[in-house]
Amino acid sequence: MALPMVVVVLVFLGWPTMWTFVLSFTNMTVTGPAARHYHFIGFDNYRKLFASGSGLTDSIRRSLYYLVVSAYLGQAVFGFFLAMLMQRCSRALRAAVGAIVVVAWLIPEIVIAWMWFVLLSDGGTAQQATQALGLHYSSWLVTHPMLAVSLANSWRGVAFSYLLFSAALSDVPKDLIEAAKVDGAGGLRRLWRIILPLVSTTILIDLVLITLGTLNDFSLIYAMTGGGPGDASSVLSVFMYRQAFVTYQLAFGTAIAVVMLALGAVFAVIYIRILRRQGALNLAR
Repeated sequence: MALPMVVVVLVFLGWPTMWTFVLSFTNMTVTGPAARHYHFIGFDNYRKLFASGSGLTDSIRRSLYYLVVSAYLGQAVFGFFLAMLMQRCSRALRAAVGAIVVVAWLIPEIVIAWMWFVLLSDGGTAQQATQALGLHYSSWLVTHPMLAVSLANSWRGVAFSYLLFSAALSDVPKDLIEAAKVDGAGGLRRLWRIILPLVSTTILIDLVLITLGTLNDFSLIYAMTGGGPGDASSVLSVFMYRQAFVTYQLAFGTAIAVVMLALGAVFAVIYIRILRRQGALNLAR
């Protein structure tokens, strides 16, 4: 029964991944003689990539910043506390807030990039609003490009975390919370001792999914800043695109893609181990 799905995965995921790995050991380019008559060059692309001054270290640092700010803080943390806040509100207000948040999630990514570009660029909405208040504004797309794209990605993706946490929090037994209140447990203690342990599996699942999605994010950043100014917002995905399709070093770009794959795999393995440990703890309880 599983054979058709295994074949689909091997054809559409396994083969492209393997071919990317193979190309990273060649000198293939997009144009020129090496576009057709490429050959094996061993680890030359990786030596070039990991050499000082290649830009890899800075790109990884920006990718991790983007992951922490836009995924962990902007989506997971904010989505969790928004879901907690909505648990205390009326059903009508929860429905209204949920609809607004989900609409932001459903808007095409390129449209969101344009919206935030218009908001934060020179002469944009943010500048006009601050000037109306007599305040000075410098375009965040120039002065704080990583923060700008992180805010845009948080605004777009918080709905996913919000929906997951809303469902998980609705399953937390109300009588358990009331008993803790009777025993004198404050709000922070109830959160730490009762709520977080009960929804910990959902939190880990959310972190796995948003981590992999954020590390591979490209279109939002490239549409807003193009990786600039200069290389100021060039995360790994933008760095890979520039090397593969701007400078036409396709094989060098695939080597960067392999590094991205390895980085995502590291995070996935960490989360899977935590999930397994969490599952073992739940069984023990």
